[in-house]
Amino acid sequence: MQTRRLGASGLRVSSVALGTMTWGRDTDEHEAAEQLKVFLDAGGTLLDTAATYSGGMAEEVIGGLLGTVAERDELLLCSKAGVRDGRVDASRGALLDGLDATLKRLGTDHLDVWLVQAPDPGTPLEETVSALRHAVDSGRTRYVGLANHPAWQTARAATLLECGPGLSPGLSPGLAAVQMEFSLLQRGIERELLPGARALGAGVLAWSPLGRGVLSGKYRRSVPADSRAASPHLRGFVEPYLTDGSRSVVEAVVTAADGLGRAPVEVALAWVRDTPGVSSAVVGARTPAQLRGSLAAVDLELPEQIRDALDEITAPVLGYPERR
Repeated sequence: MQTRRLGASGLRVSSVALGTMTWGRDTDEHEAAEQLKVFLDAGGTLLDTAATYSGGMAEEVIGGLLGTVAERDELLLCSKAGVRDGRVDASRGALLDGLDATLKRLGTDHLDVWLVQAPDPGTPLEETVSALRHAVDSGRTRYVGLANHPAWQTARAATLLECGPGLSPGLSPGLAAVQMEFSLLQRGIERELLPGARALGAGVLAWSPLGRGVLSGKYRRSVPADSRAASPHLRGFVEPYLTDGSRSVVEAVVTAADGLGRAPVEVALAWVRDTPGVSSAVVGARTPAQLRGSLAAVDLELPEQIRDALDEITAPVLGYPERR
């Protein structure tokens, strides 16, 4: 698997990351262990998790696999904080307490990448950024970033990190990463966030590159009983993309896949992975078999004509002020 720099930082990450949202709930410890083996065998290095995933159980599962299935130095660990008890709290105390709890569950003394999971309108961005800076200064994480924040907050946070009180740009930790949803069904980041991140030197970690599983084509005829859309706690996550508009995109992906002799998930993943500015595409799977299906895209480079066709079919609407 190809490795890439995370934005302008010196950290190199695998072009596909393994997401763990279902670990500890829909994916048990044995299946998680098998997934991690499959991922490592494919050359993957970046493991993505969050304190909220399965109420912290995902991090506990990962902690149990470190030293058994994988050594700590074989993996790059990315986790997120800022949401607890179902509400957003990106205050300095909440973030740092959350980071300490994450490290305890993972059984490690540091993360490689630590992200604020969501914007907090109740906390000044300056306070949130101060927690990111302190986390780097204290050695609890190597790199920091934001997840699911709009472009203006991303730019403001990058500025604060670069030129905070008592800092010069050469001494700042910098904004290394932004994690955003990005797929052929969700291209909103192309309006401002993606070009902004590239200008700021932040690498994009694209979550749900398979359109929350819809681009696999599994929902073309019905909702499979063992799918996320049939799960009580994940149904609401998938349903926004089970629309007539989404179906036309899915059919285009299926047609492209048929023409290439590949699976739809491979086409959808390759399209996201190779978009300029994307450092890694984060794929999650409930089972090892599903993960193997996604990782089959490692050697797929989409022909220019197919990429152009998918671009045209799914292009986001741009207007003022992004385009005049």
